Amino acid sequence: MTKEHDSDVRFLMGNEAIGRGIIEAGCSVAAAYPGTPSSEVLESLVRWKKELVHPIYLEWSVNEKVAFEVAYGASLAGARAVAAMKMVGLNVASDPFMSAAYLGVRGGLVVVVADDPGPHSSQTEQDSRFFGWFAKVPVLDPGTPAEALEMTIRAFELSEKYQVPVMLRPCLRVCHARQNITFGVPLPVADVGPFKRNWTRWAAIPRYRLVLHGELNEKLKAMSKDEPQAKPVLMSGTPTASMALITSGSVSSHVKDVVASDDRLADIAVYKVDMPFPVNVEALQDIVDSHDKTLLIEETYPVLELHIPDRRKVVGRLSGDVPSQGELTPEVVEDIIVAAAGKESISRQAPSVKPRRPSLCPGCPHRPAFYMIRQVFDKAVYAGDIGCYTLGTNMGAVDTCLCMGASIGMAGGLIRAPHETADSRVVATIGDSTFYHAGVPALINAVHTRASFVLVIMDNNLAAMTGGQPTPAMDTLADGSRATPISLERVVHGCGVDFMEVVDPYDYTGMREVLEKANTYTFEENKGVSVVIARRPCVRASQAERTSLRYEVGEECDLCMSCITDLECPAFRFVKDPKAMVIDEDQCSGCGYCVNTCPSKAVRLKGV
Repeated sequence: MTKEHDSDVRFLMGNEAIGRGIIEAGCSVAAAYPGTPSSEVLESLVRWKKELVHPIYLEWSVNEKVAFEVAYGASLAGARAVAAMKMVGLNVASDPFMSAAYLGVRGGLVVVVADDPGPHSSQTEQDSRFFGWFAKVPVLDPGTPAEALEMTIRAFELSEKYQVPVMLRPCLRVCHARQNITFGVPLPVADVGPFKRNWTRWAAIPRYRLVLHGELNEKLKAMSKDEPQAKPVLMSGTPTASMALITSGSVSSHVKDVVASDDRLADIAVYKVDMPFPVNVEALQDIVDSHDKTLLIEETYPVLELHIPDRRKVVGRLSGDVPSQGELTPEVVEDIIVAAAGKESISRQAPSVKPRRPSLCPGCPHRPAFYMIRQVFDKAVYAGDIGCYTLGTNMGAVDTCLCMGASIGMAGGLIRAPHETADSRVVATIGDSTFYHAGVPALINAVHTRASFVLVIMDNNLAAMTGGQPTPAMDTLADGSRATPISLERVVHGCGVDFMEVVDPYDYTGMREVLEKANTYTFEENKGVSVVIARRPCVRASQAERTSLRYEVGEECDLCMSCITDLECPAFRFVKDPKAMVIDEDQCSGCGYCVNTCPSKAVRLKGV
């Protein structure tokens, strides 16, 4: 640290508070992969680094596995380190995550894993506390942004005390909530000394891993007995209340508010657990034994509930009293508690708001790419991937979406299945950031096994869906420092691809020609995988000036609705009275692509 910073109070998002906690803990290495709701953790660290002139090293890694390994390597070298990701990112990092629990750490190692109950922007509602339990990694579960900062610092201390990785698991409502946060004075950058060679520990063969597993079990047992955060703490009510409520993490704030606002719930003892794994099982059972009934409310799976040996007086997810899916919003929590307390439920009227489906932004380069893919390949099977371009479903150009990088691997399988017709075709789409993340091994596999499909890489120069973070193709790191750019074309060629062409998706004629060439190469000449890179910057993140061109729909329009159903442009509006198609100038980006696609040639420059 080279600059003093007095304590103050700021109104921060939960992820910003976590970033501040990382700084205050004396951390010197942070690696992450962007993904809602975790992205702002590293982004806030960029701001703290600049504001405090802090020496912390920051990087957006190519994927979550690499981010964890970078942080773990720094820990072994003696530094405090952190890896940040969303919960499905932990699936990618699970291999080193589980192994590191056995091997242990030197400098404090914290893994920030942001869960997304709902889910709001994820493939699953998985509960990372279960992953911690499975991997035997301690988990801290903050309920507010202020707790997130405090627990971040505590996680580093716990990690070094027991020499194990520690997971900090904020949920969406903690990550993106805001609260006044009181700062502490950042510690100097921590250093437990240089790496000490010991292959029986850091490169342990299975026989030594067995010994290390036993040591890990003893560490967890000591944590559950000795660490105060492993024991439930009484938040409100009295130990003599007839009903107990045990909660943890983000939903604990809802529980606290609901109980405090309803006098009918005064006779409930509310307990909160900060460390759901390893938890003090005896303390949990004591609470259950001391009350007539105990309700468990936790987000998302029954982790604490499953730890209770005798659940005869317990209600929760396992009993069906708490829903087994969906986010526990304040309204849902209120209904659960009121029902468990035997009180009359509160009737409320659901808002009559018609939801609007997500859509690609006006002027998004993915829209013309998907449009032309459908024009050229028509009834092909379209394997999609994770990113903004998943919204190709709206245009009939995405049929499958499994996980990061799966479009390429699945395309290699889809093309292998027996078909009734000989001209079956598969087209895979993937973003540039996702390709670097998990598409490269799949493409190597496809080329090696002589799979035949067309791959379109939607290259908009960054990770657009998560806020515009840099990809390996850029020449800067997260904090703006210099990086070596990795050419997407060279990577594709390095995977063994012979056919690869780059085209601007807004080049109506050029895009069609390139896709038709790929179609011929792959499906008519049967030469294997062809790759088309559809390259144009993200219209929102590129900060390009909006064009002054404006368009209108002329009287030639026959209301075929192609602009809405095929192009799915959000600027077009159908007016019922009188029946007409109009262009909303507030939505229109002025890209003019609709001029080429309108079947009746009714779209033209305004005033021409």
